[in-house]
Amino acid sequence: MNMRLFYRSLPLLLGFLSVQTSAAGTEVNIAGWGTATQSTIYMDGLPVNALNGISPPCTHTIVQTLPWWRLDLQKSYSVNRVSITNRLDCCSERINGAEIRIGDVPSDVFSNPVCAVVSTIPAGQTFSYSCNGMQGRYVFVDINAPSSILTLCAVGVFVVFPDNLATGKNVMQSSTYSSWIPEQAIDFNPGLSDPSIGCSSTNGQTDPWWRLDLGHIYQVSTVVVTNRLNCCPERINGAEIHIGNSLENNGNNNPICAVISSIPAGVSATFACDNMEGRYVSLLIRGEMKYITLCEVEVYGQGPCLKQSLMKLKLNSSFSLSEVRLLTQLESALAQRGFSDVTLQWTQLPKQEVMRKKVEQAHCAQTKR
Repeated sequence: MNMRLFYRSLPLLLGFLSVQTSAAGTEVNIAGWGTATQSTIYMDGLPVNALNGISPPCTHTIVQTLPWWRLDLQKSYSVNRVSITNRLDCCSERINGAEIRIGDVPSDVFSNPVCAVVSTIPAGQTFSYSCNGMQGRYVFVDINAPSSILTLCAVGVFVVFPDNLATGKNVMQSSTYSSWIPEQAIDFNPGLSDPSIGCSSTNGQTDPWWRLDLGHIYQVSTVVVTNRLNCCPERINGAEIHIGNSLENNGNNNPICAVISSIPAGVSATFACDNMEGRYVSLLIRGEMKYITLCEVEVYGQGPCLKQSLMKLKLNSSFSLSEVRLLTQLESALAQRGFSDVTLQWTQLPKQEVMRKKVEQAHCAQTKR
């Protein structure tokens, strides 16, 4: 039986052809995750203005010696680059000589290493400065000179995150508290400064759950869970991480990868799942009046996996050879095993009898952390 299987945008020939997925990572602007302060404030030139992506208004200090602007990212990151947008209306030269610093010292600007020095940025333009993975919680922009004014119309802080399987996938949860929708657990934003726009949460209920649909079967190596920072870190205690292909009991009957004993406030904890196979990743907390709050869930592994199955088919009539009838049945069987985005078509109609009987180990495209 000659039949071609098409994975959406990833062609496969019945599992014989493996597909390599790039693990270069995804660059994300995380500036909006933090809180901004500055040395002084002139009129409406608030430090947060550099984070809203809209100008004017821009930030604005008074005339002073060593004006500075500081962004607290809430925890340390490896910064790939920083971008600065200069003001358009006037005084574009004021940015000349500004220093970009990254480090972990909040109170002393000069204790943090320099990423770059701004020579000039034309009015209204955005320039980007490579920081080559400098590590730090705080990003400073300062002008080390007397009688200076620091104005920033937008600051971007870019971090490269390893590609994780959860990004852009479908998620559900047993209930939703206010605006804490399930998608906020996979939006790259850990919600450390404002969990209401960065975290998911159920209502208080019996056995709350959150479920991720990866779309296909993957071999999951690790799951990373970030707990909320502002309060209630103990709510995550006892959460079970389930991985599998069944939607029975909302996916909570699938095998358990790990049980979370506790995660400190604002911390990301990694759980090894030893390449468990599954399409669904769910978190469940058992008990009455429990909440499941997730500020970020990351899933790493390899795949998608397609098990190569060869079977014996007897076609007793020309009606049985119907392309629509037979392929629809095969597509339905694949969908039950987690492969919903699959299209089958004949390259050559089968002969009267096809005899094959063998099942081989799964083959996966590589998507490792």
